[in-house]
Amino acid sequence: MAEKPASPSCFFFAASLVLLTLSSCLASPTPTPPSPSCLSGTLSNILYRNNNASFPTVLENYIRNARWNTTTTPKPSLIITPLQEADVQAAVLCAKRIGLQIRIRSGGHDYEGLSYVSRSQQPYFVLDMSNLRQITVDIGKQVATVQAGATLGELYYNIRKNSKIHGFPAGLCTTLGVGGHISGGGYGAMLRKYGLSVDNVIDAKIVDVKGRILDRKAMGEDLFWAIRGGGGASFGVVLSYTVKLVPVTETVTVFRVERTLEQNATDLAVQWQQVAPTIDDRFFLRLLLLPSNKTVKASIVAFFLGGADEAVSILKKKFPLLGLEKQNCIEMSWIESAIWLNNPDDYKIGVKPEIILNRRLNTAGFLKRKSDYVQVPISKEALEGIAKKIIELGKVALVFNPYGGKMAEIPADATAFPHRAGNLFKIQYSVNWNDSSPAAAENFVNETRSLYSYMTPFVSKNPRSAFLNYRDLDIGINTFGKNSYEEGKVYGAKYFNGNFERLVKIKTAVDPDNFFRNEQSIPILPNNH
Repeated sequence: MAEKPASPSCFFFAASLVLLTLSSCLASPTPTPPSPSCLSGTLSNILYRNNNASFPTVLENYIRNARWNTTTTPKPSLIITPLQEADVQAAVLCAKRIGLQIRIRSGGHDYEGLSYVSRSQQPYFVLDMSNLRQITVDIGKQVATVQAGATLGELYYNIRKNSKIHGFPAGLCTTLGVGGHISGGGYGAMLRKYGLSVDNVIDAKIVDVKGRILDRKAMGEDLFWAIRGGGGASFGVVLSYTVKLVPVTETVTVFRVERTLEQNATDLAVQWQQVAPTIDDRFFLRLLLLPSNKTVKASIVAFFLGGADEAVSILKKKFPLLGLEKQNCIEMSWIESAIWLNNPDDYKIGVKPEIILNRRLNTAGFLKRKSDYVQVPISKEALEGIAKKIIELGKVALVFNPYGGKMAEIPADATAFPHRAGNLFKIQYSVNWNDSSPAAAENFVNETRSLYSYMTPFVSKNPRSAFLNYRDLDIGINTFGKNSYEEGKVYGAKYFNGNFERLVKIKTAVDPDNFFRNEQSIPILPNNH
């Protein structure tokens, strides 16, 4: 497909947005009313100014972290909710013309709220992609095309409607927006078998800074590489991804096994490090270390691409300390496993697949997340010290996600996501709370930072790597002054390792004025102007 330029009607829509939303703008000619080809329905259907009665609801529907929804949190001047691709083109042209900052939100799960909050003190608007959720599945070609505003649950459901033996290796949280999840290198329970979501992307569509719609051929391989793990919001507005489906067995197995420190949880964690990254790549054995009544509970949440008998047989040999029995296991379909993995505590046998379509709007709690990568097994003595620290802090948990398998086979520069061979597992630091006071937030954030500091000897170094989709402003913020490149390199080297410089060059080429930016976006080369 050749590039699709912004149509004249898009330009006129952009001009009308200027007049409608920013009365302080410089005078401009009276715009031609938007044509149906540019805008589906009326302007009021997709534009919400901050004095609109519906504005708070539209904003809060996809806020997933209540820390970024307080009275002191900066709010956008308006929200645009596109109904068609041309609306996105128009919004980009409008914002660029008047110098309005843009925040792009698909599912709203950015842990630091960068998809709907700007800390730059400049006026901004949110481009809320949630209405662009079309999904087409072609089982004959074993591909699906999914718009950025669809959720993973909607993608999984549509695959299941067409086939019981196909799936897609993406996230465990089913309300994640496709645009942010895939562009940041999202992973799921089949990453050891099939790699990441981005490893299974074969095409994409993006609106660039010139308002053009570009597919893979039109954007070129550099930009296509960048938006597979480098974060789409640094380069444009991702409209959709075309992904290749993967085979799944009609029956898969899930289970959860828990041990406290008094039940040899530490020994279990030692053996887990030897087993989880090296076992049959059909297994995903997630390990959680959870504070629990002045002890630590080790919880192994597992997925196996096959039946329970085979899973138990393999684990009895490879992971004897787990002590797995068939009665610990639940056999189910792949779509049911997606529902179970999203929340094992809430799962009910026989649940209808349609539950996965629930977007759970306006349900945010307070949270903080951080990430690390482990490349050398952590000793039993060190794990005992970590457990003591978790008990001391009282609230912060660790989640260990194993790598190996396909993840170790894909080169670090195959996509913008760099964390491949040499990484045993990824750590997520996780804390949630309900108290809305600033003091509570400060306390729990500081506890997370304290555990992160304690873990320094046990994790990757030079750089201390981090996962982009576990967004963490603690590791660096860009103020876009004269030292923007240097500021960007601080966090960029952690998120992207050796891929950072290539991302900077691509960013400079496709967005030389750095229009698409946020506090942790890819910077442009210094002295570019």
